[in-house]
Amino acid sequence: MVSASGTSFFKGMLLGSISWVLITMFGQIHIRHGGQTPDHEHHHLRPPNRNDFLNTSEMTPMELSKGIRVFCIIFGESEDESYWVVLKETWTKHCDKTELYDTKNDNLFNIESNDKWVQMRTTYKYVFEKYGNNYNWFFLALPTTFAVIENLKYLLFTRNASQPFYLGHTVISGDLEYVTVEGGIVLSRESMKRLNRLLHNSENCTDQSVIWRLSEDKQLAICLKYAGVHAENAEDYEGRDVFNTKPIAQLIEEALSNNPQQVVASCLSDMAITFNGLTPQKMEVMMYGLYRLRAFGHYFNDTLVFLPPVGSEND
Repeated sequence: MVSASGTSFFKGMLLGSISWVLITMFGQIHIRHGGQTPDHEHHHLRPPNRNDFLNTSEMTPMELSKGIRVFCIIFGESEDESYWVVLKETWTKHCDKTELYDTKNDNLFNIESNDKWVQMRTTYKYVFEKYGNNYNWFFLALPTTFAVIENLKYLLFTRNASQPFYLGHTVISGDLEYVTVEGGIVLSRESMKRLNRLLHNSENCTDQSVIWRLSEDKQLAICLKYAGVHAENAEDYEGRDVFNTKPIAQLIEEALSNNPQQVVASCLSDMAITFNGLTPQKMEVMMYGLYRLRAFGHYFNDTLVFLPPVGSEND
């Protein structure tokens, strides 16, 4: 006969074991999702598939390009001047407008601080107040970033710029999820509007550093959270990142070590938007490979059209 105290002890042990299992299970779920906070619904933004794109779009390519207008912000430093000429002659020509902002010695802002967060929010304020009504998407990149703007516009095709979108390559630090500046940061017009409002009227966007200084992209994420704008990770159909924080060569080298049987498929998306860490020379090589190289010769591009056989999946 088990005593009442023995029964209570057994029940306590049983409940404790069940609680431990549940805590462990939910802890594993928390880890698998990268430590997301319960009140944040993480979204994986993906471009429309080809059929949806064709069925949705009855507009001409010219009309489409007018509907998605991207303002490109190059957020650099004075020592990056060697990049300026190359940037103007390569991928930034595909933006609807591009401006370069020197974060060290820019007379436009007369910024005395070397704090990059001060420089970033000053840049955002200036851009929105001057260009906010003329563009619906604002893309901030480093001078070492190469971007494929056509792929960015395709990703944004079904997105509404009047909604608070903030996207790129997300990173989790503690309980903060943010878009890293190395991969490029995209803000919708609504996000810019909310950010601008906070920058003018709130102390929530001042420096949030406590023990050590937070990076400017983390500061931006904290500020945007107060405005109800959360970081969104952009991916392709296979779940691969399209905003890359590394150059192609490094991604391929890592894939060779980790998955040598599927080097490209395992690390590079067909819809890649950005690569970072490029020298000016490598940017020119990227430009050649993406826009100038033709399988049958550039000068025949307007006169010869080679179509694959019917039913072929050839590119």
